[in-house]
Amino acid sequence: MTTPTTPDPITWARVSSCYLPLANPISDAKVLTGRQKPMTEIAMLFVEIQTASGHQGLGFSYSKRAGGPAQFAHAREIAPAVLGEDPNDIAKLWDKLCWAGASVGRSGVSTQAIGAFDVALWDLKAKRAGLSLAKLLGAQRDSVRCYNTSGGFLHTPLEQLRVNASASIAQGIGGIKLKVGQPDCALDIRRVAAMREHLGDAVPIMVDANQQWDRPTAQRMCRTLEAFNLVWIEEPLDAYDHEGHAALATQFDTPIATGEMLTSAGEHWDLIRHRAADYLMPDAPRVGGITPFLKVAALAEHAGVMLAPHFAMELHVHLAAAYKTEPWVEHFEWLEPLFNERIAIHNGRMQVPTRTGLGVSLSEQARAWTREVAEVGVPVN
Repeated sequence: MTTPTTPDPITWARVSSCYLPLANPISDAKVLTGRQKPMTEIAMLFVEIQTASGHQGLGFSYSKRAGGPAQFAHAREIAPAVLGEDPNDIAKLWDKLCWAGASVGRSGVSTQAIGAFDVALWDLKAKRAGLSLAKLLGAQRDSVRCYNTSGGFLHTPLEQLRVNASASIAQGIGGIKLKVGQPDCALDIRRVAAMREHLGDAVPIMVDANQQWDRPTAQRMCRTLEAFNLVWIEEPLDAYDHEGHAALATQFDTPIATGEMLTSAGEHWDLIRHRAADYLMPDAPRVGGITPFLKVAALAEHAGVMLAPHFAMELHVHLAAAYKTEPWVEHFEWLEPLFNERIAIHNGRMQVPTRTGLGVSLSEQARAWTREVAEVGVPVN
């Protein structure tokens, strides 16, 4: 029996830790209720891989407030496991990387580190095929509905909230999300009412409580917010209170959205089987990359759940384009300085890039913000 050969194996990988500074400290309900400090930066984990013939792939994961050093340390430790492997065997490599660090589990920091490798492998595969990632996955559409979040945080005064929303709509973004969950619920209602009056009835509005309500408060707020014709109410309860979210989804007409904090396909299945979300919000880097994200999407489609991936639009625009029913993609301009390319937006929709792979490359600014780098193998000159 002959040993199968790998004609174009992975010969080099680089792992880098980059810290993206935010222009202003960011506050949501977790800050106003004293659970967290304002966010001032995002820790990005980048993985670059290369094969013997020079094909390259770029992937990334991220962490907010804490966890960046842990992600980088884990990625650096497991990176040698990809050397000599066929980059087409993405599912096999996901399992190999998982077992390389099996003692720290299959969710959280460990899988988020694996996610950067997984995205890089899918990026490489699409590039070799001469296709965008969306086309490689089997795109359902060339554009997706999008909404803006970055202009609606709780540290933003109401008048500036109006300015930000108008600017987003003028830019071509289709909807506006507002943060809620303040200790005084009357302030939340006042902001939502003011934004509905400002934008009119035709503009889609979402709200996000960032897990800050208990069950009685969530009941009262969901009942009050019914009057504003919202697209969804996001994370009204703790992310793991699936029974509580399911009760709200059953009781109220306004859809319930949740899922962004979950860190594995298994955790999403538990949410889905409880019927706890009308809109599922998986985050590919958080669940371990594109490979587990596709499993989550398949489960959601089977259950008839709508999709609205969390954050990282540069990646999720491709994944949303491949989902069967019309999704929403979250617009955050925060990551734009990290890449040389931009995503076009027109008439409320984000255009799926036609460039090969993810369609992005690291900018010189990303290199400048990089604090740590580790390489394995030998790059092709």
